[in-house]
Amino acid sequence: MLSKSKFLLPVLAGALAFQSCNKGADDKFYTTADGLSYRIYEQNDKGEYENRGEIDANDTTGARMDQVVTMHMSYRTESDSLLFDSRQQNQPIMIPVMEPTFKGSLENALTMMRAGDSGVFKISADSLFAKTFNQPMPPFIKPGSHFTFYLKAEKVQSKEAAIADQQKMFEEQMVAQQERAKEQIKIDDAKIQEYIKEKGLKNVQKTDAGVYYVITQPGKGEKAKAGDNVSVHYKLSFLDGKELESSYDNPMNGGQPFTFPLGQGQVIQGWDDGIAQLSKGSKAILLVPSPLAYGEQARGEQMPANSILRFDVELVDIAKAASAPDAQPGMGNKK
Repeated sequence: MLSKSKFLLPVLAGALAFQSCNKGADDKFYTTADGLSYRIYEQNDKGEYENRGEIDANDTTGARMDQVVTMHMSYRTESDSLLFDSRQQNQPIMIPVMEPTFKGSLENALTMMRAGDSGVFKISADSLFAKTFNQPMPPFIKPGSHFTFYLKAEKVQSKEAAIADQQKMFEEQMVAQQERAKEQIKIDDAKIQEYIKEKGLKNVQKTDAGVYYVITQPGKGEKAKAGDNVSVHYKLSFLDGKELESSYDNPMNGGQPFTFPLGQGQVIQGWDDGIAQLSKGSKAILLVPSPLAYGEQARGEQMPANSILRFDVELVDIAKAASAPDAQPGMGNKK
């Protein structure tokens, strides 16, 4: 999770944006013996940022080898096109300090930064792609040009401390996401109830988790249990009727039903929850609130975040698992 490439490679996927750089009177760049152009700012007693000036080559107050710098980072092309900005992801990134991949590299820049400092660095685009990114330079980057990196160092710490901070951050994000999901499911529930009334759906039932379902054709036999392999035909649509996909005419699977182990977390929770209510041969409508589907995660332009989904499903087959009575739902990994 602390690999530098994880945070640098988005340059190839970032959308280009054009913004002007703000320049003040204190914008003089200095250059190291390795050719790294920089200006670094520190906060004074009034909380204002001042240019630290030229950094002595023997200065050891910056980040050291094997430490981790937690920072916000953005970088732009020489023509001032924004390629990446960690603030757009609403969280800082962590980069371990490593041996420089070339003279005047980003690794050199990190060793000049102290916790609280802000820095602007000009780094060769050719060398970045050849030595650090290990990728061909895309055609929209001019050969011989440079990238301008803007760094704001929040913390400089050991790897152990950084990993502990990262775990704490993930836990806090998870709690916040769960709280947002609780509010979102209330909003979605009201919309689903309105949809049910509008469409005149009868015999609607609701699971404890919040999935509404209507059995349009009852099946026979027992219901599937956690661990059983179920084969399901489905048609996916939004509440406005727009169809997104269907297993019946999906060329990728030759029109065959989708098969998965029930209750193992390999599908959205709305499916694990809804399909468990059906017997073999059943046809049903599942109305899945967004927190039980893809939640805040947008899936391309076709499926925005917080999308309520309708599935018209048919439980074609149930293959009993040998250890089904001992299987526990939700223990697997969602694909």
